[in-house]
Amino acid sequence: MLEPDAAIAALHEAMPDDQLMLAYADGDRAAFDVLYGRHEGALYRFVRRLLGVRLAAEVDEVYQETWFRIVAARESFSPQGASWRTWAFTIAHNLAMDRLRVTGREVAFYAHDEEGDGADAVRMFRQRLSRDGDSTTAHQAAAPSAEEVAFWRAAGRRLLACLDELPHEQRAAFLLHNEEGFTVEAMARTLEVNFETVRSRLRYGLKKLRSCMERYLQVLERRA
Repeated sequence: MLEPDAAIAALHEAMPDDQLMLAYADGDRAAFDVLYGRHEGALYRFVRRLLGVRLAAEVDEVYQETWFRIVAARESFSPQGASWRTWAFTIAHNLAMDRLRVTGREVAFYAHDEEGDGADAVRMFRQRLSRDGDSTTAHQAAAPSAEEVAFWRAAGRRLLACLDELPHEQRAAFLLHNEEGFTVEAMARTLEVNFETVRSRLRYGLKKLRSCMERYLQVLERRA
């Protein structure tokens, strides 16, 4: 039989996000701890990639402000309006976009390999190409060689830089859809635009990423 604290913890873990937020609004602080632990990584990653390399020093501040806003608005949250996840990412998106506008981020930034291997980013891009029927994802090495590992690390760094080149509206749409799994409907709510605008941003963003990643895609085509 579970101890009382363990039983409460298990109950919280089984609760969906919306219920956790409502419980927190009623004074259940433990519910917020579970909610935070469940989404801290995804929200931080989204803010970091949306702000990009040039605003990397401001990521922590925007991320913390996101959670401050979530806490401050706990009593106004309503699951009838949007799911908690959509609501939270809307807050993060709006704060990051405000920071981008204030700093004049819309300047040309030519892609180059950044620090870090970007492995998760390139997997995301490959999955999207696969869904679009691109043959460049057909090659899957069962046991990658050192050369292949180095190639994918370089490709990952390039992709992160290519993402940073996108206009921030297209970057936000691409990240929400391909990395966070948002539906077009949820994205329209989060980005506060209509369905066709969301689809347009995704289409043009992917086209630009393909162009930016051309030399890596050519290598994959030769390997396939």
